[in-house]
Amino acid sequence: MNIYEDYIKEIEERKDQGLNPKPIDGAELLSAIIEQIKDLDNKYREDSLNFFIYNVVPGTTSAAGVKAEFLKEIILGESVVKEISPAFALELLSHMKGGPSIEVLLDVALGNDASKAKAAAEVLKSQVYLYEADMYRLKDAYKNGSEIAKDILESYAKAEFFTKLPEIEEEIEIVTFIAGIGDISTDLLSPGGDAHSRSDRELHGQCIFEHNKEMQKNLLKLKEQHPDKRVMLIAEKGTMGVGSSRMSGVNNVALWTGVQASPYVPFINIAPIIAGTNGISPIFLTTVGVTGGIGIDLQNWVKKKDADGNTVMDADGEPVLEQKYSVETGTVLTINTKEKKLYKGNQELMDISASLTPQKVEFIKAGGSYAIVFGKKLQTFAAKTLGIDIPQVYAPSKEISIEGQGLTAVEKIFNKNAVGNTPGKVLHAGSDVRVEVNIVGSQDTTGLMTAQELESMAAKVISPIVDGAYQSGCHTASVWDSKSKANIPKLMKFMNDFGLITARDPKGVYHSMTDVIHKVLNDITIDDWAIIIGGDSHTRMSKGVAFGADSGTVALALATGEATMPIPQSVKVTFKGNMKSYMDFRDVVHATQQQMLKQFGGENVFQGRVIEVHIGTLTADQAFTFTDWTAEMKAKASVCISEDETLIESLEIAKSRIQIMIEKGMDNEKQVLQGLIDKANKRIAEIRSGEKPALTPDTNAKYFAEVVVDLDAIVEPMIADPDVYNEDVSKRYTHDTIRPLSYYGGNKKVDLGFVGSCMVHKGDMKILAQMLKNIESQQGKVEFKAPLVVAPPTYNIVDELKAEGDWEVLQKYSGFEFDDNDPKAAARTKYENMLYLERPGCNLCMGNQEKAEPGDTVMATSTRLFQGRVVKDSGDKKGESLLSSTPVVVLSTILGRTPNLSEYEAAVDGINLTKFKPSSKLLVM
Repeated sequence: MNIYEDYIKEIEERKDQGLNPKPIDGAELLSAIIEQIKDLDNKYREDSLNFFIYNVVPGTTSAAGVKAEFLKEIILGESVVKEISPAFALELLSHMKGGPSIEVLLDVALGNDASKAKAAAEVLKSQVYLYEADMYRLKDAYKNGSEIAKDILESYAKAEFFTKLPEIEEEIEIVTFIAGIGDISTDLLSPGGDAHSRSDRELHGQCIFEHNKEMQKNLLKLKEQHPDKRVMLIAEKGTMGVGSSRMSGVNNVALWTGVQASPYVPFINIAPIIAGTNGISPIFLTTVGVTGGIGIDLQNWVKKKDADGNTVMDADGEPVLEQKYSVETGTVLTINTKEKKLYKGNQELMDISASLTPQKVEFIKAGGSYAIVFGKKLQTFAAKTLGIDIPQVYAPSKEISIEGQGLTAVEKIFNKNAVGNTPGKVLHAGSDVRVEVNIVGSQDTTGLMTAQELESMAAKVISPIVDGAYQSGCHTASVWDSKSKANIPKLMKFMNDFGLITARDPKGVYHSMTDVIHKVLNDITIDDWAIIIGGDSHTRMSKGVAFGADSGTVALALATGEATMPIPQSVKVTFKGNMKSYMDFRDVVHATQQQMLKQFGGENVFQGRVIEVHIGTLTADQAFTFTDWTAEMKAKASVCISEDETLIESLEIAKSRIQIMIEKGMDNEKQVLQGLIDKANKRIAEIRSGEKPALTPDTNAKYFAEVVVDLDAIVEPMIADPDVYNEDVSKRYTHDTIRPLSYYGGNKKVDLGFVGSCMVHKGDMKILAQMLKNIESQQGKVEFKAPLVVAPPTYNIVDELKAEGDWEVLQKYSGFEFDDNDPKAAARTKYENMLYLERPGCNLCMGNQEKAEPGDTVMATSTRLFQGRVVKDSGDKKGESLLSSTPVVVLSTILGRTPNLSEYEAAVDGINLTKFKPSSKLLVM
């Protein structure tokens, strides 16, 4: 069989799955197809033409390079294909989005044939994905007197690639589809268990609604009934897109409800319309912008008020909601983009200006935010080359500057890293800002899509202004199956070639690492003024300010070293009182959420904002427990305010761990890791000298709200409960139900425990070891009445535990220990009542490989309690994932049930749990 016959065989196999031919990204296959096109008598010629025209992945794929070169031959008359005229060849190049296509267009435009050059120049004027090498070619040609180059540059300076696009529709008719009641996790739209198929967009599209074929059929039926309308997917009585930062979730929604981006590029749709009663999660809304879509905060359910204007509460003390207007499935509505209003017939339902800001309208017009980012860069370059002022084409960035008002911590970070704003102008929350990014992280289940995005935007190498970037292997750490073996090495090579530090060495020199990405990013962040972008919603560092992002935004940060967003509002969190000696810091984290909701009458003031937590005396590892959880608080990000000496200690820890990475051979030829150590040393010197103390807000900074956490009020362990049997479906799986241990009366059955994920650190592993010794001392032996799965976050932690003797304790009680020389090839489906020492990584928290048995009640240290994430429902019982501290999890597996407070206190007796005392210093400037 030749490569084309192999492709035909694959096509037949895909037909059985109801799939079309897979888009072509390889040079060898496309070269064979081109040879068949040239052979006029070839029996596959017609199919080959269709594959060539309609089924090739654009950008910088090797297939795109071959396609561009053949189109060049046709344009220059070196090859003749009756079905592809030179004009059609130029049109096909215009849809290839940069890379080889731009190179070919420049070759023709700057060539000797005047008529062909002019035609190619007209196509170039519509393109925005030009990189430095392309721009310098134009610049050099212009300097050498090329009129064509001058004409193209003048067009770019006017941003005609944007201004000549059609304006967006004044009215968009939509029909509603309720995707779920309550918060909708991205797991519903792109399940973690289907992570392996994300780069095959059509195949991955089959998993939307967690493979619920009935829902999929209903959606198709709705589209058939309303062929002239767009479908708006809705989270009724909840927030759309909470949880992971999945571009694949938006891609799936767009595939089912959006608009095809190009007739010559299959399965890439844009412009989805989504909504939620409580809006869209910040990360998901950014991703919608990437695709030029619209996200609407419906506010169709509001708190009921009595005659005196007070909120009516139910028997549980929760606000009673009443419906302002209905959006039940099949409701026809109209988005008026000019008036920025949502209508039902002639009835105005609400103002949606926040969904149609000038910047968001530009995203819609351009087909996505990338085109705007690259367009602005190209316009700036062209104007500078021509020596003219930049014409005002794009909506001016909103710049809010309030005289006499100080800056919050995040406002300071944004002002320090901002580019392109009015020089010398101090910006406050609400301002639109382009910022340089210091650290970027890509994780392994969305990384394949990040690689695709980089190829599609024709990027070849990481931006030189990025201090460091890391590609993890943690999300596929648990099971090294055939899918992982096929996908991950390919991803690691791509990212390593691109310039990232990679968990796996494509050359096989250093040991493959599966460390949790957030932990690595927390270590390689060596500046409290840094901006971090990472391909996971838990990109929440305890140094600098970090934003979880979709795979596309990560790709943009890697390629350009920039990100664009409004400066978020902040909520200040301080502490008073004292922690009980038997409390874990995880209890403080949960209590913060509980006390905040109580202080603000059930309103989550954290949602969509930055939590500025005055942590003061906790080092980065321990403080990360707080910042990590802020994703579940629905915050956009978090910033830790530390004392000078605490920050120095955190930076010294970071240096030591980066040094370990260097010693393992993970640094690259540009010595990125060594550069981070050098920057950490510089920052430490600045703090010690007083030149630049640790980041603090100004005394007169303004906050959206201020929360004071009373440590004295935390008298027992706290548990985040999915509340799976709440009669109000919208209140299930929200992370907002925080209960004290005593609520369960010491008798709630626990079927499995999990200590692991990004929410634990070395201290948790030492607590586990000491608890096992305590229990043996008290009871004569350690006997598990439920399985306990333990997954340390990093190999460094394992090494340190071995050196300090704690790993030996864990081995003593374990019935399974990971073996990197023989990793699991299949996910575990049954568990015995014993301790499992799993490979460092995400494990159960991800839900894409390992899961608890269906219907189990799980007690876990992880971050996610969404339905089906850690545990699925069984036929007769709902799966529950209760989230708590390490001591509670461990004791629950020993007992097979939730402990009572006295049992808990006895188990942690003498153990040095996380100590936290609020700073006695005034952490402001």
